Amino acid sequence: MKKTLLSLVVPFYNEEESVEQFFLRVRLALEAIESVDYEIVCVNDGSKDDTLLKLIEAARHDSKIHIIDLSRNFGKEAALTAGLNEALGDIVIPFDADLQDPPEVIADLVMKWQEGYDVVVAKRVDRASDTFLKRFSAAAFYRLHNKLSDVKIPENVGDFRLITREVVEAIKLMPESRRFMKGLFAWVGYRTATVTYARESRVAGKTKFSAWKLWNFALEGLTSFGTLPLRVWFYLGLAVALLSLVYAGYLVARTMLLGIVVPGYASIITAVLFLGGVQLIGIGIIGEYVGRIYVESKQRPVYLIRRRYRAMEKEDEI
Repeated sequence: MKKTLLSLVVPFYNEEESVEQFFLRVRLALEAIESVDYEIVCVNDGSKDDTLLKLIEAARHDSKIHIIDLSRNFGKEAALTAGLNEALGDIVIPFDADLQDPPEVIADLVMKWQEGYDVVVAKRVDRASDTFLKRFSAAAFYRLHNKLSDVKIPENVGDFRLITREVVEAIKLMPESRRFMKGLFAWVGYRTATVTYARESRVAGKTKFSAWKLWNFALEGLTSFGTLPLRVWFYLGLAVALLSLVYAGYLVARTMLLGIVVPGYASIITAVLFLGGVQLIGIGIIGEYVGRIYVESKQRPVYLIRRRYRAMEKEDEI
């Protein structure tokens, strides 16, 4: 019988130090799964170091490695989208090159999929390898996102998951260029199971996500799948207006009973600054949504491919 084809989709950005260890460990994990054949779709997301050269060298000795070289750095979400579009597998697993997600867990995902699930997510139950700040910010993001968003994403679940070809095709139907993949994975639904694991430390190099990038990534998630932030400011404005009416009634009553009292400047300045701040924040949130509309209206491609390196194909030969 023909084996199921598993596509491992891996974005790479300045990961030259981890390429060799990555393939060594991943090959062992995939070859141990007897029920599947596999391909490794490597997406070079505009790396500035020797990542691409090392990927090409690895592919010279392994026909299962396919390389997609993007024209520049488009970001992890775009690179992951490119990998999903290029993957040929019956089942597809997005995976990180830093090996913080153990490749040995892939076998557990496949076993759970064989029980009849369309999506099998890998949930981190031990994040001791992450810093306290990262653990705290991640927990806060998941709680805030799931309260504000129409689409709930499972807590402590990243991109590492197994999805069937049917799910991949559903994701490919989504046309947006500003992509929050965790949200897209959750939006499509399908029958979902969970496998737990302990997150490990990076094998080499350092994370590419600074605090500023993580903040912008979180903001992307919050505005991608709901308009509740806009509604919040409507209710806040309504509350401030009602309080103003109550305060105006108090001033009228006090004037009628006690006469005119010379007002102080502190209360006026406080009120002006408070209302000004509320208005500016509200305008900023509206601007975030308008900006998303502006970007989507241009209909630019999510990514551009400079070249494909796929073994045994003359036009893209290595």
